[in-house]
Amino acid sequence: MSRPVIGIIGNSYLLDSEYPVHAGGTMNSNAVAAVANCMPLIVPSDPDYVSVDELLDTCDGFLLTGGRPNVHPEEYGEAETKAHGDFDRARDAITLPLIRRCVERGQPFFGVCRGFQEVNVAMGGTLHPEIRELPGRDNHRMPPDGTLEEKFALRHTVSLTPGGPFAKLLGADEVLTNTLHGQGIIEPGDDIVIDGRAPDGTPEAIYVKDAPGFTLSVQWHPEWNAEADPVSRVLFHHFGEAARAWANGVRSSDTILRSA
Repeated sequence: MSRPVIGIIGNSYLLDSEYPVHAGGTMNSNAVAAVANCMPLIVPSDPDYVSVDELLDTCDGFLLTGGRPNVHPEEYGEAETKAHGDFDRARDAITLPLIRRCVERGQPFFGVCRGFQEVNVAMGGTLHPEIRELPGRDNHRMPPDGTLEEKFALRHTVSLTPGGPFAKLLGADEVLTNTLHGQGIIEPGDDIVIDGRAPDGTPEAIYVKDAPGFTLSVQWHPEWNAEADPVSRVLFHHFGEAARAWANGVRSSDTILRSA
């Protein structure tokens, strides 16, 4: 029996500083294949190569990945500054309308890091380019030195809304995460529910209110060590179940796979 297809949103890079590629982290593919039990398919996130309609018809769900480039601030009504860093306008042109269409259709997606921020922007929300500059906020950026294990180590807790979808799914009101990001949500978008926060108040877990499908999204990196980490394993498992339900034609809002 064929597995559901998960479109893994690819990022544009220069290989060896000169060869353009669309790439996806191996840890994303592993989490999709080994934990969600779905087939990973890296998407060249550029409207010159793919359309939103084609992606919706081809894939059963989408992993909105992290990435170095940020969502362009024009997408949420602000001017570009140096603090906003690098951008990938081609990815913006695919992911933002894709998210809105998935919400309408009930087609599942799982947002991670930049993908979490994309969900908020797609629904009309705003971001801050450097949350560590806000009063009372911590530095959530990846350490510049160390091994991958050290960089992706669990760093702080996230407090979840008691009785909310994350708490129900994970069986706890607090989880330990490996959040690594510079930008963060300032204003939540329409129907965006903040369901988890870091100790400094930074939003870390969201979903789309009343969406008919799986829209859970996190600011941290569950793709790292997804087979062993108890939080990551649960999230990717249920994302996979949502994609399996979609592939099998199940559109019921009563399934545990929906967001609320």
